[in-house]
Amino acid sequence: MPYAKIIGSGGYLPPRIVSNDALAAELATRQIETSDTWIVERTGIRQRHLAEPGVTTSQLATLAAQAALSDAGVKAAELDLIIVATSTPDYVFPSTACLVQDKLGAAGGGAAFDVQAVCSGFVYALATADAFIQAGRARTALVIGAEVFSSILDWSDRKTCVLFGDGAGAVVLRASEEPGIMAAQLNADGSQAKILCAAGNVAHGQVVGDPFLRMDGQAVFKLAVTSLAKSARDVCAQAGVELADVDWLVPHQANVRIINFLGRKLGIPDEKVVVTVDSHANTSAASVPLALDAARRDGRIKAGQTVLMQGVGGGFTWGSVLARM
Repeated sequence: MPYAKIIGSGGYLPPRIVSNDALAAELATRQIETSDTWIVERTGIRQRHLAEPGVTTSQLATLAAQAALSDAGVKAAELDLIIVATSTPDYVFPSTACLVQDKLGAAGGGAAFDVQAVCSGFVYALATADAFIQAGRARTALVIGAEVFSSILDWSDRKTCVLFGDGAGAVVLRASEEPGIMAAQLNADGSQAKILCAAGNVAHGQVVGDPFLRMDGQAVFKLAVTSLAKSARDVCAQAGVELADVDWLVPHQANVRIINFLGRKLGIPDEKVVVTVDSHANTSAASVPLALDAARRDGRIKAGQTVLMQGVGGGFTWGSVLARM
């Protein structure tokens, strides 16, 4: 049975950078009070990248995919599986993955579909691609997390609008005899759907329900830390790896308080935790692959090291993937 090995990564962030001060000034025109100090103290976020109006998730995803393919030395025509994790697809259908396949020039080459698990989406998609490769259903897979979350934010809701950014991250997987993805563990609890949701939809040509993201921050914090800590232990046990032997933790980049609390709970020192939330904010399904790519490109994550990737988000969903790079 082959392993699924990560052989390349890439990321793309929209060029428009919005600092906390700039965001606070913009929100002040709407009578919404916030500040750099307020945002940093509660979240660790200092800036975010925001897509210009009209920029789509498939466009961001394609740019991240091209960077990952270049890094891997793989041509788009070699892909036999494309999975895009997103909560902000271009259309109801076709899938964003099909649009990316076309933009890459790989149309007709293999399966392409989306995964919807919100901020856990990339971890879900990575585990899915791993299963395809292990089963012999694919040899070379492209897994992307991409979001234009600014399109579903209520910019009058201070509790949510300061937290999110836009972006895309991607990895290329290839069947290998060498160990790659060592274990994956996915979970969901639909009874907690209301603590983080965007409960609107389009029906009969009209928006039905509330189309904006809503969140119970305290409930999410409590569930996130508890769920991720258990998931980390479970996936390491599944792989026969001690937590102390994990070289890097790449968690979902939602809030620096969650990240720090999780690291302490797992006994993983700060210097082994990849943090990008300060510069990227929460990019939902894009956050883990963007953080992974940043740490690979700056030389922190090296070949042969063990990396624990974790996602947690609306659904309520969470999960972990343990991989040897």
